[in-house]
Amino acid sequence: MAAIVYQTNKKTGVTYVYESTSYWDKEKKQSRAKRKCIGRLDPETKKIVPTRKKKQQSATAKPKQGPIPITGSDRNFFGATYLFNRIGDITGVKDDLKTCFPNSYRQILSIAYYLILENKNPLSRFPHWAAIHRHPYGDIISSQRSSDLFASITEEDKQRFFQIQGKRRVEKEFLAYDTTSVSSYSQCLRQVRYGRNKDHEHLPQINLSLLFGQQSRLPFYYQKLAGNIPDVKTLKKLLLDMNTLGHKKFKVVLDRGFYSAANINDLYKHHMKFLIAAKTSLKLVRNNLDSVRDKMRNWTNYSQDNKLYTYSVPVAWNYVQNRPYKGDKIKAKRRMYLHLHLYFSPERALEDETAFNNRIAQLQNELESGQRHPDHEKQYTKYFEVKTTPVRGTKVMANDEAMAETKRNYGYFALLSNEVKDAVTALEIYRNKDLVEKAFCNLKERLNMRRLSVSSEKSLDGQIFVQFIALIFLSYITKKMQEGNLFKDYTLQKMLDELDIIECFEVAGHILQVGEITQRQRSLYTKLGITPPTSLQ
Repeated sequence: MAAIVYQTNKKTGVTYVYESTSYWDKEKKQSRAKRKCIGRLDPETKKIVPTRKKKQQSATAKPKQGPIPITGSDRNFFGATYLFNRIGDITGVKDDLKTCFPNSYRQILSIAYYLILENKNPLSRFPHWAAIHRHPYGDIISSQRSSDLFASITEEDKQRFFQIQGKRRVEKEFLAYDTTSVSSYSQCLRQVRYGRNKDHEHLPQINLSLLFGQQSRLPFYYQKLAGNIPDVKTLKKLLLDMNTLGHKKFKVVLDRGFYSAANINDLYKHHMKFLIAAKTSLKLVRNNLDSVRDKMRNWTNYSQDNKLYTYSVPVAWNYVQNRPYKGDKIKAKRRMYLHLHLYFSPERALEDETAFNNRIAQLQNELESGQRHPDHEKQYTKYFEVKTTPVRGTKVMANDEAMAETKRNYGYFALLSNEVKDAVTALEIYRNKDLVEKAFCNLKERLNMRRLSVSSEKSLDGQIFVQFIALIFLSYITKKMQEGNLFKDYTLQKMLDELDIIECFEVAGHILQVGEITQRQRSLYTKLGITPPTSLQ
């Protein structure tokens, strides 16, 4: 079936009209398209002005000698998609997708490329993008076909992909683990539930957890969970999933929302190495902090690079393992080697105290004005004593002891680990966990996962998987831009736009011709760790 395609020459401003005919390439086993220029678009009338027809040769005339006639040609943008192709080779994503999805990996890659380049645009715009870009699939994918593609991505194939990708790097680095909430208007998705929405939206949601390599800076694994499951209860599922994938041992970084005695016991049970934040109100932390509080803030414990004091304390963990099949518990003490790391940040203490003082001032004003807020009653009782007499009226008195106790641990925080012995090293590893937060931001904002609009469970699962593939490419590019100091001169979008304008001209039976590449574009490819394109077969 033939389709009409419009393409504007950026230099001349002339819009040419092509007749595009789809055909099946038996060698590449994919749909391709041939284009034939039929005219140009009149800018005023918007009508197609036909190209001049060549004079027909007589049947007896001899054909002129010359080059082989062109039977099909294509001019497309490919500078950015070339970048993605090379990243797919370097990370192994292309080969792993081909292994797990032999019949659809090209479509998956093309949609992932589109999601990265077309910031926040819906998938309904994919045919327009595909018509002017050289991409793995080489043809348009309609909205219905993309839905069918998503629904065809099975859980078994996804898990196989995670398993193959994991073998490349899982045991070589710490994996940061965190969750986020994704809102949805759908009424028919089973896991959409009301829960603690991290974007503070009053909508039902699903929860999405993510494992992110701290050295590779690439996402490794994700799981979709019901929206009403709290963070602390997701770790057990992660450990079971990783065990199923064949990753018996890995190292994980967790924030304090995942801390619980049960989770620590599970990490020990699965022989995992971990680094986890812990609240200073915990008895384990509080008792050790009280014993070293005074000497901790000596100059010898000050880290000038991090602008804070550090102190490490060896502690013993009371390990408990429930054995449901026997109806008993195993109890033992397991030594945690110099793993309680304590920190005091003067800057953080000042910020916390300033925020606390502002909150106390607000509470006092509410009490004195008689405009009490129902949600603040516990705080009124904790920090103030209110007396009312007919003569003197209402008198509000501060509870200085309660306020001093609250401020006592401002600026202090703690990390717990059974792997990292040095406090500064532990802090650096933990701070790299913000990679997950940035990844969630990319998923929601750039890759259009702010709202779930699908109505089928299978389509939802497939869509999230393709967005995850796009996140791998996006994370690799971000890492290379940071290493090459490119964010000084470029935003991510500006850099992609700079490469995306590179064209290629494809003629049947001939080597792909690459348009002019500027020195600036060559420099970008080099800093991103990619050899600039010359020609492709």
